[in-house]
Amino acid sequence: MLHLNKPVIDVYLPSIYSSNKDTSHKTHQITQGGKFWASQRIPQLNLVHSQEDPVKKEHTDNTEAQPEKKEKIQSNQEEPEPEIPDDSPTDPLKIVHFDLKGAAPKVKYLEQIFPLLSSLGANGILLEYEDMFPYEGELSILKSSFAYSPEDIEEIKSLAKRHKLELIPLVQVFGHMEFVLKHEKYFKLREVETFPNSLNPLAQGGMDLVQDMLTQVMKKHPEAKWFHIGADEVHGLGKSEDSKRWLEANDGDMGKLFLNHVTAVGRFMTKLKRGIKLILWDDMLRKVSSDTIKESGLQDLALPMIWKYIPNMDVKEIGSYIYKYEQVGFKGVWFASAFKGASGIDQKWTPINHHLKNHLQWQKVITSMPQYKSVRFRGIALTGWQRYEHHTVLCELLPVAIPSLAVCLQMLKYGECFIPGGVLEYVTFCFIKE
Repeated sequence: MLHLNKPVIDVYLPSIYSSNKDTSHKTHQITQGGKFWASQRIPQLNLVHSQEDPVKKEHTDNTEAQPEKKEKIQSNQEEPEPEIPDDSPTDPLKIVHFDLKGAAPKVKYLEQIFPLLSSLGANGILLEYEDMFPYEGELSILKSSFAYSPEDIEEIKSLAKRHKLELIPLVQVFGHMEFVLKHEKYFKLREVETFPNSLNPLAQGGMDLVQDMLTQVMKKHPEAKWFHIGADEVHGLGKSEDSKRWLEANDGDMGKLFLNHVTAVGRFMTKLKRGIKLILWDDMLRKVSSDTIKESGLQDLALPMIWKYIPNMDVKEIGSYIYKYEQVGFKGVWFASAFKGASGIDQKWTPINHHLKNHLQWQKVITSMPQYKSVRFRGIALTGWQRYEHHTVLCELLPVAIPSLAVCLQMLKYGECFIPGGVLEYVTFCFIKE
């Protein structure tokens, strides 16, 4: 419920769409981010120290392991000059996810929002390109008519660097490849003939396609320290005739089928860019036995990003995943929350309380991390989904979700102490025209 007689924060919303642990006792004033917030006095919030309960570990180990089959890595593209990123210890990153599969922001909008994100506590950007990357040559069919130009990407990189935001590219390599497999040219690479969701990992030409995509994106981001290869929700895996035959010959080990492809991608990336650090979504790994993961060698190639977007998230369940990945041998884990696009496929207005509760649960998990001695918390991605998948309707648009993003970032920065009783009634938001 909005009380208009209470202080408000005005949000400056320009046109955005592409056309072609310090919780000490102190008073905190919400920072204004460049020209984004309208010039108005922001009410002060009194912060009270709050302690989170740690997460208790659960061991959810499974059974059999299968030996891994080596896969040949080839690239049909010119390789970027390898660079070794600075691997010195850093604090965990708080990165904001930009899902570009629908209503992608103009560069001039990013020019205004990047300083805001930085002022609110973000220090990174996860850029999920989808069809907004300016693919060239045979891959030019993949790019949207509204895709960013090479010059746009250089400007985005410059803006991120100026505002001290680590830029992490994301390219899907297995599931959620609708923007690729919808094209008739690539129908033969589908895992399920009638659906464009997932790549057939055994189809001739499939790995070449993935490698060409990754090479083009990496060539535009030679300075990247991190790279996200997606690999979530590989729907229909095991349904193609190729996969069925493989499964028959390999004791039906679906986990190994998944890992063979992902580790092949990981090895290709480490050859393509010496020192690159890879991330992948963790949901497919949850169903795979610890022994099978360990045998695959994935723990030496990438780090899992554990994602959960619901407000009543079970922190013990998340703890069981962390424990499993620690036992497998992963040296780090990432987390993923949501500030928009996860409360309804056709949501029009962002429910701030829904997303705030999700972040409060994640804060409990973060607080619990010191109990895991051999796995390091590397960062959290605040996801902002534009669509559930390529062909579905748009969720609420990015400008509508800026208040939610601001509240969630500040909560992660200051902890639960940022949320005194009634804060969602005390701080209300309204929009004004440019």
